[in-house]
Amino acid sequence: MVRKDEVSCKLVMGDDKKTVVYAVRIGDGPIMQKIYEEYEKFFLTDVKDMVPEKFTLFPKKKWLQSQTKFFEKRRLWIQAVCQHLVDNQTRSEDVRRFFHIEAPDDDDNTVDLGPSERKTATANDFDFLTTIGKGSFGRVYQVRHKETKKIYAMKVLSKEHIRKKNEVKHVMAERNVLINNFKHPFLVSLHFSFQNKEKLYFVLDHLNGGELFSHLQREKHFSESRSRFYAAEIACALGYLHEKNIIYRDLKPENLLLDDKGYLVLTDFGLCKEDMQGSKTTSTFCGTPEYLAPEIILKKPYDKTVDWWCLGSVLYEMIFGLPPFYSKDHNEMYDKIINQPLRLKHTISVPCTELITGLLQKDRSKRLGHKNDFRDIHDHPFFLPVDWDKLLNRELKAPFIPKVKNAMDTSNISKEFVEIQIDPASLAPQQLAVTHRDHDFENFTFVDTNRVLV
Repeated sequence: MVRKDEVSCKLVMGDDKKTVVYAVRIGDGPIMQKIYEEYEKFFLTDVKDMVPEKFTLFPKKKWLQSQTKFFEKRRLWIQAVCQHLVDNQTRSEDVRRFFHIEAPDDDDNTVDLGPSERKTATANDFDFLTTIGKGSFGRVYQVRHKETKKIYAMKVLSKEHIRKKNEVKHVMAERNVLINNFKHPFLVSLHFSFQNKEKLYFVLDHLNGGELFSHLQREKHFSESRSRFYAAEIACALGYLHEKNIIYRDLKPENLLLDDKGYLVLTDFGLCKEDMQGSKTTSTFCGTPEYLAPEIILKKPYDKTVDWWCLGSVLYEMIFGLPPFYSKDHNEMYDKIINQPLRLKHTISVPCTELITGLLQKDRSKRLGHKNDFRDIHDHPFFLPVDWDKLLNRELKAPFIPKVKNAMDTSNISKEFVEIQIDPASLAPQQLAVTHRDHDFENFTFVDTNRVLV
């Protein structure tokens, strides 16, 4: 039996057979994978005052020492420091956040791990109100928590469809990204995830200001200043994900929702690629055709800069009404993305022209964001009017505020979805609790105990 606060650490080789990742797990909770440098920074910089002096002498490679022994010394060091922090410092918000540990009760000295398979919500805790979205593996519903009366969006996915399409890894990656969002203002937050024998459930922030796509379709295009506001929010969200070694890979107006204050929030993390440290590359062909970077179409290795290409495509679309190389014929569009020079109308400002041109460089080594990632975008003259601190604190007035009567208002949701009938019995079955371990979706279940009753 594993003690619920016992730390284990395993060494995992990355897909490239070069990157070494250390997988830490507390008890039987979720597994956290990070490279050595991330642990070292956290231990010796972020919480250095909580780490005893004996642990500050981190492992260094000795002359002629084998890589295997060196990695093992690092593994043992990480495990020991993690165990110390879990045993002694769980009242620290930084420590709880790093390990995803629930805040301890003032009257209880034990460590409560919060996110685990044993502590969860179920579909029967919610009233299903309206269908608000539909995807390949399921639908999204507006739901109301029966106890708190709070409104959420619930994404319900079919395990059978996920398995048939070999998408288990993508779904689990989405879950991992969501629990690590740490309440970023421009990333949708996960409140619960749970499962039964047939379905997976994500309970998320409910944002009913409408998709950016719908507003853009109705208005044809946005002003440069309004586009700048949205592009800055998107850049902040992508930069944050990149800091966490995640490539988003599916930026498009349909995945950008407005809240009732007019701020954008990035949703749908199903195509995210984790563990993308530094200039590490991957080669999976995925994304949405209109926004694919040339290197993806050419099936070449790609890195985080594919997200900056997508930002350029979305910014172009916001200003001109269509993606930059759009064609109804996908093969023709791919040819344009790879070979056709970018053409911009002279109706936009010089900084805007330069930003779009920099983001839509076909050679990723010349693309804006290649050198310093988000900092390159942040420092671009196009964003000089933006007060980034106020933007992140949501203190700026949005250029457009959607008409939203209340939390249950669906007037900004497509009628195509709202008119879909709901079958509560199939969504919240009484006898389908998971009584055996589903290895495909192990550790899927999560409860954000800090916000469940907020």
